[in-house]
Amino acid sequence: MATVELRFSALPEHVRTARLVAAAVARRAGVDEAVLDEVRLAVGEACTRAVGLHLSNGVEAPVRVILTEEEKKFSIEVGDESPTSAALAPGSHPEADDEAEGEDEMGLAVISGLVDDVEVTTSETGGVIRMSWPTAAQPLVS
Repeated sequence: MATVELRFSALPEHVRTARLVAAAVARRAGVDEAVLDEVRLAVGEACTRAVGLHLSNGVEAPVRVILTEEEKKFSIEVGDESPTSAALAPGSHPEADDEAEGEDEMGLAVISGLVDDVEVTTSETGGVIRMSWPTAAQPLVS
């Protein structure tokens, strides 16, 4: 089981880098070429959501992206360290507004539409979006 871990400052300009790294690692893991755009889009949405939660809650910790190649699947976890109260309770945080909450729900809907195997977990210390895709029996090695 090979793992790549990426941590980046919660800035929107780093989301593109996370998408590119995820696509490259997915390709090496044996994810079908036709699915790589879905991987890029899903990671972009998950990272954008994490960056937004960090920025709106004043969290200075980095966003975490863990890419794992397993025997028959490739998985990605995007984690944030934002308290869930801002994401789950409308109006509970001064910086939160209806528009931001709507964007968060829309991002999760897009991810769910792109990825068959997705799980979203939250706690008081942050949240994780776990996504996975099947891989070819023998991944390409370059």
